[in-house]
Amino acid sequence: QVQLVESGGGLVQAGGSLRLSCAASGRTISMNNMGWFRQAPGKERECVAAIMWRTRTTYYADFVKGRFTISRDNAKSMVYLQMNSLKPEDTANYYCNIVNWGRWSGQEDSWGQGTQVTVSS
Repeated sequence: QVQLVESGGGLVQAGGSLRLSCAASGRTISMNNMGWFRQAPGKERECVAAIMWRTRTTYYADFVKGRFTISRDNAKSMVYLQMNSLKPEDTANYYCNIVNWGRWSGQEDSWGQGTQVTVSS
């Protein structure tokens, strides 16, 4: 079973940037499609970005297109999310996980603690 640890969150002003990192351990994720998800208080968890393991094809939710960039380093078992032009509505706890491509859901037994992103106006 893979363990996923997210980091890089924090408090930032609207318009600012953050880079989130996700470190995988326990087993390799080099052959898994990976995604970043977020959950705000009172809302359901949603997929914001995903990247395929082989082709590096990416997916972005409409509300982050042009602002967020997902990347991965299979050799380091890392997944990243560069977030630019942040908005207050981006405030949420952000998680990485193995993603079910097309369904945009995560693997149930692999959720980590996430990293909190707070964007002030």
